[in-house]
Amino acid sequence: MTQLNETTLNELVGRVLGDLGGAVSVPLVRIGDSLGLYKTLRETGPATADELADAAGCASRYVREWLSAQAASGYVHYEGGRFCLTPEQSFVFAEPDSPVNLIGAFDTAAAMVENQPKVQSAFKTGRGVAWGDQAGCMFCAVARLFRPGYVNALVQDWLPALDGVVDKLEAGAKVADVGCGHGLSTILMAQAFPASLFTGYDFHPASIAAATAHARGHGVANVQFEVGRAQDFAGRDFDLITCFDCLHDMGDPEAAATHIRKALKGGGTWMVVEPMAGDTLEDNINPVGRLYYSASTMICVPTSLAQETGLALGAQAGEKRLTEVIRSGGFMRVRRAAQTPLNMVLEAT
Repeated sequence: MTQLNETTLNELVGRVLGDLGGAVSVPLVRIGDSLGLYKTLRETGPATADELADAAGCASRYVREWLSAQAASGYVHYEGGRFCLTPEQSFVFAEPDSPVNLIGAFDTAAAMVENQPKVQSAFKTGRGVAWGDQAGCMFCAVARLFRPGYVNALVQDWLPALDGVVDKLEAGAKVADVGCGHGLSTILMAQAFPASLFTGYDFHPASIAAATAHARGHGVANVQFEVGRAQDFAGRDFDLITCFDCLHDMGDPEAAATHIRKALKGGGTWMVVEPMAGDTLEDNINPVGRLYYSASTMICVPTSLAQETGLALGAQAGEKRLTEVIRSGGFMRVRRAAQTPLNMVLEAT
C-alpha cells in the first residue's frame, strides 16, 4: 500500500471541506437573495433573527438557521446576539451594481448542477448540449453573472481603451453587439451614446425576446435586437462590432471572425471581451482558472460542440489562441486593450 503523507492528506481534506461548505451555500445564498434577506439586513442594520424575519416577512425559525449558516460561512457578521452585513459583505451580496456582486455566480452554479445529467451524457457521446437546451434558465443566470462587470467597466474603461472608438460613438456610429444574450451590454452602450445606433444579435430567440423587453422597459430607443448567428447576421457597414464573453462558445469562431471582418466598415473595430486566461494550463491553475474551467466543462464546451464544427475553444482559451482565431478572419492587428481580474479586452482592426 502506498504510504500516505498525513500532512498532505489533511490539507487536501481541509480544502475539500471548504469546497463543500461553499457548495451547500449555493441554495442558501439564492434563498437569501430571492427573499430579500440580504437587502433587508442591509437596510435594518444589526438585528436578531426574529427582527429580520419580521422585517422580511419570513418564518423566524428558518431565518435563524439561515443566519447561523451565513455567519459560519462569513457571509454575514454576528456579534452579541445580532446579525448585520459589513460594508464588504453588502458589496458582494446586497448591492446589485457593485463590481463584485456575486449573486449571479451562485445562480450559475445552481444551473450547472441542474445541467449535470445532460453534460454527463455528452461525455459518452461527444455531442454537445445546445444553449437553449441547458437546464433551468442558464442564460438568465449567465446574464446576471456578467452584469456587474459590464455596468462597472464597459463604458468607463473598456470602450475608452479602444483607439478612437468613443469619438465615433459620441458623433454617431453604427454598432453591432454579436452574441448579445439578454442585451445588457447593448443597452448600456446605447444609453451612454444616444447619437449611435445599436443592433444586438443572438442565435437564441428567447434571449432576443428578453433583450427586446429589457430595452422597451428602459425606454431605450436607439437599439434593436434580431435573431442572427455570428457567422451570417444580416447587418453591414458597422463602425464597431462587439462580442462579450461569447467567442469561445461559438461552434465556428473562425467563420464568425471572417463574417465580422466583412461586416465592418473600413477603419472599423472589433472588440472581443473574453475570460481572463493564460496560454497554458500551468498559467491557469489559480482561483479564476478553477472557476472558468469548471464553467467551461459544464456550459461553454457543450454549447460549442452543439454547433457547426464545434471548435470548442473553452473559456480558458488564452490570448494567443484567441488572437489566432481573430486573425484567421482577416484582421491584421490584435492587441489587449484592457483587462480586469476576470476579463481581457482585445481590439482587432
